[in-house]
Amino acid sequence: MSRISIAERFPRPSVMGIVNVTPDSFSDGGVNFRADDASASARRMVEEGAAIVDIGGESTRPGAAGVRLDEELRRVVPVLEALAAKLPVSIDTAKAEVARRALELGAEMVNDVTALRGDPELAGVVADSDAYLCLMHMQGEPRTMQASPSYDDVVAEVTAFLEERLRSAVDAGVDEERICLDPGIGFGKTVENNFELVARLDEIAALGRPVVVGFSRKSSLGKILGDPDAKTGSLSASIAAAVAAYERGATVLRVHDVREHVEALATARAVAG
Repeated sequence: MSRISIAERFPRPSVMGIVNVTPDSFSDGGVNFRADDASASARRMVEEGAAIVDIGGESTRPGAAGVRLDEELRRVVPVLEALAAKLPVSIDTAKAEVARRALELGAEMVNDVTALRGDPELAGVVADSDAYLCLMHMQGEPRTMQASPSYDDVVAEVTAFLEERLRSAVDAGVDEERICLDPGIGFGKTVENNFELVARLDEIAALGRPVVVGFSRKSSLGKILGDPDAKTGSLSASIAAAVAAYERGATVLRVHDVREHVEALATARAVAG
């Protein structure tokens, strides 16, 4: 596995394509549930310019129920076997055994929405493999996180959490230069919280690690456009949020629609010089 730093591996802006191998993810549940469909989607995303594709077998949408280890492995292993030795792949999991299997098959990143709080063995798996690691903030858990999220200062609290989890990962043996941070848009956040996190993203970037932002198709985008019951957001709103996040310091944009985001971000980068 390459030993270059995560900042070298993912120049700003880079795009991470989302491949949910699930029947129940919030905007694309079922689309990539068959291994062949998931593999084809991942290949297309890389062709369209994704720096990496994020393969996940457990939905983390609001209200989602957990998935047993054997079921998560059943979903993702065939996709990883088809892809990981040929394409740049991340595994979206909080389970050490899923991460271990994915890394053995060639995945280069572990994307953990629990920031190493979900499985006590996961930090060691990452440290032993020399993989990249993404630590995300989430208030509560998927089943309950959107019930009543509350903060005194969402950006300060998310930043402090990510700083603490970064230190914990490093103490567990993970190389700091291989870690990125994700404020967790939509994970235990109100609409206002999500937009404030993007507006003040420079405060999270000041921790010195690359920042990942996943605002793609999130319901907050539909809600600010006038639909209080929105479950998803539009492509145009997703692109606007991604460009705004990039302009405020984001390194990696995690998205469903790769080609459109790659083109928009390349244009934003050209403007920025």
